[in-house]
Order: sequence, then C-alpha cells, then structure tokens
Amino acid sequence: MSKFLPERKKLLEDVFDKASNETPETSFSGILKNLEIVLRDEYKITLSYKTFENYYKAIVKEEGDYPIKSLILDDLSRYLGFESFNDYCSGWKSFEYKVNQALSNLVITVINKPIIKMPEFLTKQSNLGILGVLLVGGFLAGNKIINNQTPTISKESLTKNLEIENAQVLGIAHIPVTMESKVSQQTPTISVKQQNCMYWDDKEYKLAYCDDKNPKIELKPIDEILVAYFQRITRKDTLTVDNAYGKVWYSKHKGNVEFFTSDGIDPENGKELRKATEYIIETYGRQ
Repeated sequence: MSKFLPERKKLLEDVFDKASNETPETSFSGILKNLEIVLRDEYKITLSYKTFENYYKAIVKEEGDYPIKSLILDDLSRYLGFESFNDYCSGWKSFEYKVNQALSNLVITVINKPIIKMPEFLTKQSNLGILGVLLVGGFLAGNKIINNQTPTISKESLTKNLEIENAQVLGIAHIPVTMESKVSQQTPTISVKQQNCMYWDDKEYKLAYCDDKNPKIELKPIDEILVAYFQRITRKDTLTVDNAYGKVWYSKHKGNVEFFTSDGIDPENGKELRKATEYIIETYGRQ
C-alpha cells in the first residue's frame, strides 16, 4: 500500500463533502467546477476540476492509488482549515478514519471446540468401552434412586416442631401456640354529628345541631328549601317594579311591611306571606 493512502482518501472525501455543502449544484461535475472557482478566488489555489476528478475517481471510487503532489495535499488541507497535510494527518479525523477502516476490515473467527469429552474407554469400540457405559449407567441410576427417596415425617413430630417454633417466635419458653388461634379484630365505629336543625337569625335560616342548648335561638327541623332560598330583603329601597314584580313576597304587620325572596311564613309573626303587587312594591319598596 502506498504511503498515506488512507489519509489521502479521507482528505479527498472531506474536500468533496465540504464543496457539495457550499454550492447549490447537485451534479458531480458541477460541484467540482464550483470547487475550482472557490479554490482560485478565496484560497489562491490553482487546481482544475478535472485533476481533482481524476484523484477522486481513482482513490475514492475505485479504491486504487493515484500520485498526488505534496503541495496539492497541503492546499487541500488548507481548504479544510488545517495548516498542512501533516497537520491534517495528525488530527482526530485521520485517527477516526483509521479506526473505522480497522473495524470494517475486522474478521472474527469462531472456533467450536467440544466442552465435555467422554473418557476414551467409553468411546472406544472394545469390551472396556461397553463396561464403562454399564458402570456409568449404573452409577446414575443408583444416584437417582437415592435422591428420589422422600423422608417420612410423622404428624406428631410436625405438630411438636411447629409448637416449639411458635413459642420461640413469641419469646416464651415451652408455651405451645396452636395454629388455629386467631386474634379477634373489631372495626371501630365512627359517628359523624350532623346539623339536622335550623333557626331564624333575623335575615335567613341557619343550620344548627338539634341538641344545641342556646336559649336565644328557637330550633326547628331542617327544611333544605328554606335554608337555600328563603331570605328577608334588608335593602327595600332597591326594589322596583322592574326587578321585583313577580319575584318577591311580603308580610304586613302593624303597618310594617317586610319583603322576602320566597313564599312561606313570616318567621317573626307567623303570618302567611303574599305575592307583592306593583302597588306594594311602589309604596313600600322605596322605604
């Protein structure tokens, strides 16, 4: 093999790759013609595209050899950013290329060898060979018979051993623990106290515990509808026919009118509510 042939091949490949990335040309000759212009104008290197084509075809495509002057190798290395061809060869690209080449040419030979060899006296065609087979067969059969023997354990012995082991686990000497013993478990009952009563607080109904002993409130069974929707309207001055007619109820007691958001009984005087008319709203709504 000629000197530095792998390095020269890799150099030509790198130059062509860089040239193809720097031009919109896609044809082989078009890329090389553009490379000739770039080398001449930007690097002051004189190299015809035809000469580079001869190098590339002979060394890269045909994997042969072709003489390249040292000056041209240095110029192409400068195009790739190296000071010289020696600098290019000492770089990581040359080392990487050598590794790839070595791996591609690596041949792994696997040699199959027998792992277990039978003794010669078993394989030879002789009386000793037959005797050896009989001896080995008898040994294996006897060993299987011995290994297949299952020891007999009495029920009393098993029970006694279990009792001793259980006693040792509990840390109590000579106290047997039967396997049938169970620990009773009781699930605790958790009771949640609920507010099943309500009381009137002058504006609305509020929830309360039925065992509440507060003397200032009057408890009654919960009515979810009243708790959710029944309220006294505290800002009567905001009521108008447009926003209140058909939507509010009222109670009149001793000349005082109170408006509510739902039908029902006035909690203050126990009177049944009435639907508010336009007259009631206009007369008492702005007070």
